[in-house]
Amino acid sequence: MFERNVGGLDRIARGVLGACLVAVAFGAFRAGRRSTAVAVALGSAGLLFNFATARCGLNKLLGIDTCPRE
Repeated sequence: MFERNVGGLDRIARGVLGACLVAVAFGAFRAGRRSTAVAVALGSAGLLFNFATARCGLNKLLGIDTCPRE
């Protein structure tokens, strides 16, 4: 359906950064900084979505493709 455009180190970096941001969002929520927690959680969700689907809308708009082709 959608063409993959995220791969290799780019995809791994998005997964690692997304997971780290989940921890930051949780910490912010526990500290009572709810607006910060929501903002960080949304960023994390976007990165983890890119990681899981290997597709990024911004990459598509900019014509960037880091997915290896066979």
